[in-house]
Amino acid sequence: MKANSLVREVEIQSWWDSVKVYERNLEKRGNGEKFILHDGPPYLSSAKIHIGTALNKILKDIVTKYKAMGGHYAPYVPGYDSHGLPIETAVVKDVKGGRYALTPLELRQRCREFALGNLKGQENNFKRLGVWGDWAHPYITLDNQFEAAQLRVFGQMAAKGYLYKGLKCVSWCPNCETALAEAEIEYAEHTSEAIYVKFKVDNDSLAKLNKLAKNKIPPNQSVFFVIWTTTAWTLPANLGIALNAEFDYDLLEMQSGELFIVAKPLKEAFLNDAELQEQYKGTIATFLGKDLEYLKAIHPFINRESLVMLAPHVTAEAGTGCVHTSMDHGVEDFEVSTKYKLTALVPIDGRGFYTDKVEHFGGQRYDKAIPQIIELMRNNGSLIHVKKVQHSYPHCWRCKKPLIFRATEQWFASVEGFRQKALEAIDTVNWIPESGRNRILNMVENRSDWCISRQRAWGVPIPVFYCVACNHILMTLESINKVAEIFSKHGSDTWWKEEAVFFLGSNIVCEKCGHKEFRKETDIMDVWFDSGSTHAAVIDARPELKGTPCEMYLEGSDQHRGWFQSSLLTSVATKGRAPYKTVLTHGFVVDENGRKMSKSLGNVVEPDTVITQYGADVLRLWVASVNYTDDIPIGKSMLAQLAEIYRKLRNTARYLLGNLYDYNPNSDAVDYTHLKDLDKFILHRLQKVIEDVRTDFDRYEFFKYYQVLQNFCVVDLSSFYFDIVKDRLYTAAPKSESRRAVQTVLAELVRTITLLLAPVTPHLAEDIWSYIPEAIKKTWQLEESVLLNDFPQEKKEFIDESKEEFWLDLLKLRAIVNKALEQARAARLIGSSLEAQVHITIGQEKIANKANSIKKDLPAFFITSQVELVNDSNSNGLEKNEDILAFVEEDQIKVVVLKAAGNKCVRCWKYTTDVGKNAEHPGLCADCLVAIKYDKYAS
Repeated sequence: MKANSLVREVEIQSWWDSVKVYERNLEKRGNGEKFILHDGPPYLSSAKIHIGTALNKILKDIVTKYKAMGGHYAPYVPGYDSHGLPIETAVVKDVKGGRYALTPLELRQRCREFALGNLKGQENNFKRLGVWGDWAHPYITLDNQFEAAQLRVFGQMAAKGYLYKGLKCVSWCPNCETALAEAEIEYAEHTSEAIYVKFKVDNDSLAKLNKLAKNKIPPNQSVFFVIWTTTAWTLPANLGIALNAEFDYDLLEMQSGELFIVAKPLKEAFLNDAELQEQYKGTIATFLGKDLEYLKAIHPFINRESLVMLAPHVTAEAGTGCVHTSMDHGVEDFEVSTKYKLTALVPIDGRGFYTDKVEHFGGQRYDKAIPQIIELMRNNGSLIHVKKVQHSYPHCWRCKKPLIFRATEQWFASVEGFRQKALEAIDTVNWIPESGRNRILNMVENRSDWCISRQRAWGVPIPVFYCVACNHILMTLESINKVAEIFSKHGSDTWWKEEAVFFLGSNIVCEKCGHKEFRKETDIMDVWFDSGSTHAAVIDARPELKGTPCEMYLEGSDQHRGWFQSSLLTSVATKGRAPYKTVLTHGFVVDENGRKMSKSLGNVVEPDTVITQYGADVLRLWVASVNYTDDIPIGKSMLAQLAEIYRKLRNTARYLLGNLYDYNPNSDAVDYTHLKDLDKFILHRLQKVIEDVRTDFDRYEFFKYYQVLQNFCVVDLSSFYFDIVKDRLYTAAPKSESRRAVQTVLAELVRTITLLLAPVTPHLAEDIWSYIPEAIKKTWQLEESVLLNDFPQEKKEFIDESKEEFWLDLLKLRAIVNKALEQARAARLIGSSLEAQVHITIGQEKIANKANSIKKDLPAFFITSQVELVNDSNSNGLEKNEDILAFVEEDQIKVVVLKAAGNKCVRCWKYTTDVGKNAEHPGLCADCLVAIKYDKYAS
């Protein structure tokens, strides 16, 4: 076994491909219980994967390899998400004139080539990680058959009445020029101008208000509703002012003679924030919010009325309790305005520019106009106060720039139509961790209708037609299936190549007006609808996956609002159930200090860099070593530590293999009943390791597996068992029962440990497996590749709890003896522990009895030349012996270290009094004389 992971891992991967390990695994497990882990498609915006994607793919691979080795039929079909804005943006980055310089078909062709080019790069990255799967037949969302299946999902939802087109206020990215769904919105800190603005009550309403105030409003005094907003750019679209029906509203008299209307609970906060305490004279009247409904105010800089409305979303948390309402730029604003039968103005276009019909600011971009809007109101006297505030604000997840709300016609999935079924379906799923259940439940419970349309070209078109004469929508299951059939044969480019008649035929007529000419919808579907359809386009469509629900979805925790949710909604809408049985989520990768990775901080860890330095298995070991349910740290020191653990695991295997070169279980195995108690103890411990590892794997708690296996190899084996039995391995006769007994244990260890390593570090496991002697493989009928063998199960015949208790007490004794030996070594009174003898007095009867029961094996157990157990009654003053090298007393145990008696054997290095008594071999001890004579006669 050569320690050259960079070369050796690639050789092993090539060998896996040549012998078709993945395919043979499926063939072998074909009749096993199904376990389908459905791959959430990584996005093809880059040919390189980042560390978070590597973590995700490795986790999936650990699961599928473990399940396969456990006897499950576990095919893994990798997938790729190939549509969407980031690809479109990358493609047009260097095109003069941007996307408008290309026809939709030209743009789509470039996007397709870009995505497929990145696919090959990502595939190579994933394979280099050691991930197995059906790489020859991945699923890709741009595939003809996939797009056709997606349209059929759309058609089923349409047929059930879950899809509709409507004017709504949606999140809009003016930079990307498209609507966004909830899953595409991120929140970040943003600086805005917070302003208080006066809306003057018109004359007719003033008379009504004075009547409510019992004529307390002085003649010729102006009354104003005061609004507060952090989005000054929405003021050109103001249509009303929303109040809370149950709030009391005070009429405040100011030194200027003006009267301000604000909510009583917010009066003091308003006066302080607007720095008006000194100008406030008193309250001359109080109104109930519902009594002010339908009053009218005058827009502060546009000749337009502003209607006073009542709305439950008005709270006393901030502002004045008088909420500026713009139907075009807020979801709640839109809803209340619709209730009051107002009409949207649509003052801002898709690029974020005011249209020409907007007075004062037509042609200007909304955010650039903010200073001018504020200055205009300052000049006309409607501005009360302005200051900058920092607050959380929605941003586009793609371009990271601020969003706006914009009233536009979009296509929606009516979540309300199947929300209850979706909530019920959530409780049929096993969520790991359990908190995932509440997270997605709250999201589905509170989400608005899903905006599924996007104003782009690179994606799957919405298969809807409009009558040219009356604009009536044609969206039937028949018409959608016709489009799907054409897409399955010719691809979705046909939507841009052909006219509507190509899809509908010449006999279709508008059911409303009888006209025969139709035009096509120009919007495409949200990419979350693409990936949310994979349960139908992949799991149900591919026979080897055996249909939904699959056993597991495994992605990052952000997918509760993304893929987990879109898959749930489309599946419930079309099938009435969740597409998955278990959903496992992991956190995000951060640096060793818990900071988010960024190039500016210089803390980005690239998978390629780790592989080049340490190999893929160290990266895989990192995945298995961390609690992935939280944020997952990675960094140089952490990787260096893991590389050291990897080296220790490798060295454990080298030790095992190095001592099995002459072992054939068919002729050399020692029956369990003839093994020494120490050998039986290690076999018992091995069964406990198997039990713990299987439990950890079944719970997907890989970090516990890592700890268990590392501890067993380093502590139980290297520091304990190997240390003790090396005398039997190297000095006993090669064919003696004592040595063969150890080899019997070592053979069991190497087989089991290698199989335990296989799901996490498959390259290391395969390398070890290739060096297991053929005699062992043949006798035990082991498969050619480690991955084609079954995962270990506990062997009940090796489980003996009494051995655990017996040896744990003796290990405590050994630790105390080692302290004394180390004391002598530190004082340079001995070098090797074989230069010493120990005299031990044990005050604990239970331990004393156990030590006496293996008295003849104690020198090997302590790795000293002699051991003497001293009765407690004879131990007084033992530590005062002038020849003493070290003395330790602990837990009623006294240990005295003395120089070993006799001379050093040149073969085993132990000191005995019989060295030199054999004339033929004067340098050998009696045990070594027996060993060489046994070997001579045995051979």
